[in-house]
Amino acid sequence: MDENLRWEKLEDKIIRKDRWVDFREATYRMPNGNTVAPFYHYTGRDFVVIAAIDKQGKYICVRQFRVGIDEVTTEFPAGGIEAGETPRDAAKRELREETGSVAARWTDLGSLYANPTMGTSRAHCFLAEDCETVTAQELDATECVVYLHLGESELRRAIEDGSFAQAVHLVLYYRVKELREGR
Repeated sequence: MDENLRWEKLEDKIIRKDRWVDFREATYRMPNGNTVAPFYHYTGRDFVVIAAIDKQGKYICVRQFRVGIDEVTTEFPAGGIEAGETPRDAAKRELREETGSVAARWTDLGSLYANPTMGTSRAHCFLAEDCETVTAQELDATECVVYLHLGESELRRAIEDGSFAQAVHLVLYYRVKELREGR
């Protein structure tokens, strides 16, 4: 049955390919015979998102500028998985780089596609518990990030006011909330 839903790729050309993204323009034929062109899609690195909770029960979040929406947002620590790195190792590295923190306990909460309409990137989600700050931030040259510790009610306010609004981060928050309430 799914074969009747697949689109046939007729043409695919590279628009831009660099260390960040492989961006393409394609032409597809749908099962009903209609042609879709141009259809833009991209391949990017998989990444990790970490719901980090400190020893006082507060969420460790970051604030940074997001070019796509031209706003500063509040979100969980996150970042790309490097070549040869496991998702868990990437999560540990990103948490330490962005917040200077390490976690005593890690739980892998699975992965999901960030934007399957146009992209291939998967978000690998983790819960990091009993976190403590052990060092200063170690930001990449392309990062300008501040971190903060938010209690449950503060994070809920950030969700309600729209400052914590990245879809994958919201899914992770509600998954963690469900998991912790079920304990």
